[in-house]
Amino acid sequence: MEIFFVTCASAFAGFVDAIVGGGGLIFLPALFAAHPGAAPATLFGTNKSASVWGTAFATWQYSRRVSMNWPLMLPAAALAMLGSFAGAWLVTLISADFLRRLLPVVLLAVLIYTLMRKDMGRHHAPRLSGRFELFAVCTIGLTIGFYDGFFGPGTGSFFVFLLVRWLGYDFLNASVAAKLLNLSSNTAALVLFTLKGHVWWHLALPLAMANVAGSLLGTRMALTHGAGFVRIMFILVVSALICKTSYDAFLR
Repeated sequence: MEIFFVTCASAFAGFVDAIVGGGGLIFLPALFAAHPGAAPATLFGTNKSASVWGTAFATWQYSRRVSMNWPLMLPAAALAMLGSFAGAWLVTLISADFLRRLLPVVLLAVLIYTLMRKDMGRHHAPRLSGRFELFAVCTIGLTIGFYDGFFGPGTGSFFVFLLVRWLGYDFLNASVAAKLLNLSSNTAALVLFTLKGHVWWHLALPLAMANVAGSLLGTRMALTHGAGFVRIMFILVVSALICKTSYDAFLR
């Protein structure tokens, strides 16, 4: 029964994550509910072992339909991986608990800003070009990649928001770029968890297959319905993240 439950959760997480990120909001609580006695690091590693495949397939599907600026995004993806390693290393030295109460406030600010700017992310109109755009994307990759390794919740949403707000991307193009950056940071985290022995490989295959199936459906819906649909999903996911992180920070 536990395997069926977490497999369904993995599929739904892949669906949501493919559209706008935030799949961990669904999948991680399901893993903790199904395996309350397991080490948290093992559940985090098992989550990454499934979600990395859904993110990889979403990146591939998006790149076939939406133009990806590879010379721009590949350096940023490399820096996201480097940042994730650095963040994961730092969290072995100091606690990330101080972020627990700050995160809901930051997410609330992101949500309010998005709701107030009703046209934000509806039209793809990049503000930067050349070295300035490369610097901006690489800064986002390194910074949010570091956050992903150090703490993690809301990584995909932060990638999307910064690409929309700072670079002027629409929500669909931002989601495409965010998938590649998130894939890099997830891969770095998975390598670290694997080296530490914190992955349940006997669950990895069915969970990965379910995550990919959900990811393919989510990608198709995002491509069919466009930036407006992705914006709505972004608002819903960030709202859910605010509720979840507020509960973890102040009520648990």
